[in-house]
Formats: sequence, C-alpha cells, structure tokens
Amino acid sequence: MTKVIVGVSMVLSTKTSGSGPAGAVAQLRRWSPTRWLVAVICSVAVSLAVGLPTDVIPNPVFGRPVPVTWWSYPVLVLTAVLGGLLVATYLQDSGGGLERFPDEFDGDSERTARTGGAAGLLSVFAVGCPVCNHLVVLAVGVTGARQWFEPLQPVLAAMSLTLLAYALVARLTSAASCPLPGSRRSALSGRTERSDL
Repeated sequence: MTKVIVGVSMVLSTKTSGSGPAGAVAQLRRWSPTRWLVAVICSVAVSLAVGLPTDVIPNPVFGRPVPVTWWSYPVLVLTAVLGGLLVATYLQDSGGGLERFPDEFDGDSERTARTGGAAGLLSVFAVGCPVCNHLVVLAVGVTGARQWFEPLQPVLAAMSLTLLAYALVARLTSAASCPLPGSRRSALSGRTERSDL
C-alpha cells in the first residue's frame, strides 16, 4: 500500500508546492502518521464495502453468475486507495491526534463529498455483476444487461476513478490553500502552525 502511494506521488510530481496534483502531493507529504493510519483503515473499509457485495472479494454471502473481469481487481484497489485517502482528508490534525472537521462545510467541501460518494457508487456498478444489478435487469432485461450494460462497465470504472482522483486533489489543494481558522502560515517553513498552542 505504501509503495502504491509513493509511486503515485512520484508520478504526479516531484514539486513541493503549487496547486493541482503538485499541491496535492505536497499536502500528502505533510500528513501525520496517524492520518496515514486512518487512510489505510479507510482504504480497507472501502475495499470491503465495494468488493464483498460485488463478489470481487470471494465470500460465502454474495455470489455472481458472471465471472469477475480481469480489470475489476485493479479498479477495486485504486478505488480503495483513493477512497481511503479522500476520507482521511475530512479529518484535521490537532495537537494530540485527529479530529473531525466542523460540520459547517463550504460549497466546495460539499461538492467534493458528493463527487466522492457518486464515484464510490459508480465503482460498485463498474465492478459488480451486470445481471445481478436489479435496476439494470429491470430496465433492459438479462440479455440487455449482458449486451449493453456489461460493455459500459469499463467506462463506468474510468469515470469513477477520475471522479475520485478529482475529489481527492480538490480536497488536498483546498486544505493547502485555506488553512484552518486559528492557524497561521510560517513563511520560512511553509507549515501551518496552531496559534492557540
């Protein structure tokens, strides 16, 4: 898991400041070990939430008559990593650990939360069994699910991963550009310091 995160950060950028992917990577480098632990735990939770009901992770409760496609496994892994990192952005580092951000989100935070939720739902549709999805079968029948919906699943996977990456970069860059109230930015170190300590 750590190798994946390091690899992604090296591919995106080697810069330590800026906006977009470079600013997001710089923000990830500032995370505390506790926040990374939360991201890993949330990644496992996302992988179980998406992988168990779709039977990408084999289990005795759920089954599927259509075999799992080869690309479902990397999509599940990327969804879990991006989803776990995204959830961890909704926590803030405080002196002794992590705490939840206040409930008063601005419009951008609400939008990225909705984007992340929609991306997670798209992931379930993307890696799920096409004939097990009752909405699809009701709309187009079993034959239509195999002929029309199944070929669209890779497109849904790409859309899901794109939306998750967008939401993550938006959350990380906004955290870097808008420090928390009660904190001040050190001009020399570039770190946010709490003024109430």
